[in-house]
Amino acid sequence: MSSGLGIFIAQRLASALLTLVGAILFLFVIIQFVPGDMVSILLGPRATPELRAAFAERMGLDRPVLEQAWLFFARLVQGDLGMDVVSNRPIIDIVLEVLPNTLQLASCALVLAMGLGVALGCIAALKPGSLPDTVLGVASVTFITTPAFVVAIFLLLIFSIQLHWLPVTGIGDPGDPLDRLAHLVLPAAALSIGWVGYIARLIRASLLEVLSEQHVRMMRAYGVPEGRIVGHFALRLALVPMMAVMGLGLGDMISNAVFVEIVFARPGLGTIIYNAILNRNFPIVQGGILFTVLTYILVNLLVDLINALLDPRVARSLKQAA
Repeated sequence: MSSGLGIFIAQRLASALLTLVGAILFLFVIIQFVPGDMVSILLGPRATPELRAAFAERMGLDRPVLEQAWLFFARLVQGDLGMDVVSNRPIIDIVLEVLPNTLQLASCALVLAMGLGVALGCIAALKPGSLPDTVLGVASVTFITTPAFVVAIFLLLIFSIQLHWLPVTGIGDPGDPLDRLAHLVLPAAALSIGWVGYIARLIRASLLEVLSEQHVRMMRAYGVPEGRIVGHFALRLALVPMMAVMGLGLGDMISNAVFVEIVFARPGLGTIIYNAILNRNFPIVQGGILFTVLTYILVNLLVDLINALLDPRVARSLKQAA
């Protein structure tokens, strides 16, 4: 590993750590302003003052906010997110139990969005101003402006309720890969639809810009086939802006997965965060959001590294820094 790449990774890791700390502190502050008392909701109205006081002491709720945050960080360094007072299970076990379902949904949606978005963007860029370009432009804007949960409801009504082509709810039989895939199709499509339009517009604009550059015109003058120019040279450069936003895309999909998982009754990270917020079970909320932020940070770090490998300008700057 070159020293330039090492410095690049160290800078990104430092930025990721600051982001994680800031997100946890911000979460602690926000929780203090949420209406409702967690002790009253979890114990019920018949709990005695002594029981309420003992519960608050056990959860550390009787301490100042900054001290609660400090204790949370101290436990976090040891890999301890605390115990869920409702199920009496470690919070990290509860989160890790459903995290694969959310990551699977978001990853499949991201792959679907990238595949369809790149294909539609290339079609529009190769024939600018044509009827396909116009139709794809209108469709892309429609996709971008339609919320994921609205798409999820329509897909559920059409393909599950009316046509009976795909399952309605759940994640399928764990021992049957085809059944799990069938349960994944509609949620992934609903989650990816907005980013299909966004990526298509981004690839179209980026590819048109690359195809108009001087070195592309010279390759055409030397008789290089158009397919080789687009597939081998232009598309690689046009993918750089898309890769730069894919970290944001996955983060957005994980956040929108809350609504999609509720519509399709899929057990996932968004579902447990939503239920924990309703029940004022804030330790579960903290653990779920922590893993969401961690996933977002790691994905963006990976995207930065891929972007550095794809973009020659970034690679040159890293070599100069070495």
